[in-house]
Amino acid sequence: MPVSAQKQMEDLDRSVLAVRKNSNEVLVSWRIFASEFENASYNVYRGKILLNKTPITGASNYTDSIVSNETYSVSAIINGKEQKPSKPTDVWNNIYKTIPVSAPEGGTTPDGRDFIYEANDASVGDLDGDGEYELILKWMPSNSHDNSHRGYTGNTILQGIKLDGTVLWTIDLGRNIRSGAHYTQFLVYDLDGDGKAEIACKTADGTVDGAGTILGDVTADYRAPNGYILSGPEYLSLFNGKTGAFIDTQNYIPARGNVSDWGDSYGNRVDRFLACVAYLDGKHPSLVFARGYYTRAVLAAFDYRNGKLTNRWIFDTNDGGGKEAVYGQGNHSITVGDVDGDGKDEIQYGSAAIDDDGTVLYSTGFGHGDASHLGDFDPNREGLEYFMVHEVANGTTIPAIDFRDPKTGNVIWSVTGSGDIGRGVTADVDPNHIGTESWASNGSGVHNVKGEVISTTYPSTGTRGASFNMFGWWDGDLLREIVDKTVIAKWNPETKSSDILLKAYDYDGMSLKSNNGTKSNPCLIADILGDWREEIIWRNSENTELVIFSTPHSTSERIFTLMHDPLYRTSIAWQNVAYNQPAHTGFYLGHGMKKPKTPNIYLAKKTTSFKPKK
Repeated sequence: MPVSAQKQMEDLDRSVLAVRKNSNEVLVSWRIFASEFENASYNVYRGKILLNKTPITGASNYTDSIVSNETYSVSAIINGKEQKPSKPTDVWNNIYKTIPVSAPEGGTTPDGRDFIYEANDASVGDLDGDGEYELILKWMPSNSHDNSHRGYTGNTILQGIKLDGTVLWTIDLGRNIRSGAHYTQFLVYDLDGDGKAEIACKTADGTVDGAGTILGDVTADYRAPNGYILSGPEYLSLFNGKTGAFIDTQNYIPARGNVSDWGDSYGNRVDRFLACVAYLDGKHPSLVFARGYYTRAVLAAFDYRNGKLTNRWIFDTNDGGGKEAVYGQGNHSITVGDVDGDGKDEIQYGSAAIDDDGTVLYSTGFGHGDASHLGDFDPNREGLEYFMVHEVANGTTIPAIDFRDPKTGNVIWSVTGSGDIGRGVTADVDPNHIGTESWASNGSGVHNVKGEVISTTYPSTGTRGASFNMFGWWDGDLLREIVDKTVIAKWNPETKSSDILLKAYDYDGMSLKSNNGTKSNPCLIADILGDWREEIIWRNSENTELVIFSTPHSTSERIFTLMHDPLYRTSIAWQNVAYNQPAHTGFYLGHGMKKPKTPNIYLAKKTTSFKPKK
């Protein structure tokens, strides 16, 4: 039987959300904690008025028929005893909430080019320990560059922001950190279990923390005339989530060394970074920062315990002993989960996997790719599955796409093809087939979980051709919706087309934008408010507001907050890394699903814990 270690999760508040569906109705939803999933029922209050005649034992939402805007709260009933109610929450007048933001002041690069700032990727964490999530927003200069492109960039800036727009701190990574999707992988997580999240990222001389402290040599400028930064010290820094102040700084592992040793002499491959949070001991979260995937790959794991950041292990394909099998196997993304049932997390590194102890779990030898997905995609098969596309498909030994066992690397099914297959996704969008559906830019059609083609027409939001980017659990059923650019759509299996659910780009006259060029992802998609459905955050075109959209749809599905599922929670931590990918769950969440098992977790700051029923 698989072993399930007890993983630390966040002690969150009830997060009651009241969204006006129309002029006559308000949808009230709330979190079900994993700890109470098996035995809790709920009371919903409008002001001091109890709305439900009997305790609510099903899904954690309630529709109130009312014209005026009141306040709502929810209390849990456990073992027949009503608990303390949540704090009252006001009604959103629409299905969205705006958060005011202020872009940092732009500037001019040494070659005389002006730049401004745009709101980019975001993450979440409870920065101040109050049980509510705060946003951590990355501000990117308009002249940010991919590693393969020359040119100076402005500085990358991180901000901690409460949901009312209050700025807790600002971190300026400085001129010696180049800006682009592959340079700044920032992780937000409660690493030491004190109930407050920390922030970790790569830094350099001139990085300024949230308290105004400058790291290293403030006068240092390692930028070359072509804009690349290929000299000077590199660091890994940990910041206090509440204040943004430095906690600890260490040399980045690995050092860049000789640039050409990574595969080119101009700095493209040496500065390909990835990062993730993984439960390497099965109980506590660890940081993993990586460099390289086209050729040499190095991963360094760190623990933050008792106020100290220490190195746990280093994996380097140059060290031999079988590690060379991971050489050239990395992706533009990274995924984490317990794939072998030992309770500890493994790291899926593209076409290979690293075990929790920093050794090779397997390598397929299929090489580099862009997109990959890890989760429970086939409910009729024990364990997790992994779907990936390949950039160097050759029609024989390297497939265009493969669906594999992430424990062994054994391919369950694959599709042959040649060339660079840049995009691919898997999600349950069709109720006629149990399990997820998978499709990619190789043109082979939509495949069911057995690899059979069920449609030659691709799901789309209508903003371009086929959609290969992001997903969200948005409406009331268990199927997943397609999110591309600023549109949400639902696959219609009867018509083999997609129905548009939301055009966010001009909703209520707002001009909303997606991020990262053709990747066209929102700032964040995550279950951060209300029940288990996901919120979607976009920015407006003026970069003066972030806009959180929450669902106006009722649901009959009772599911604990997805943030108490360890695989999903670590997926949210790495969602901003390189080419953004959607989060998945460690249990099958889709049409025909069984009641999810209570995860074996404990809550930070609490001594009580709970284990799944056998």
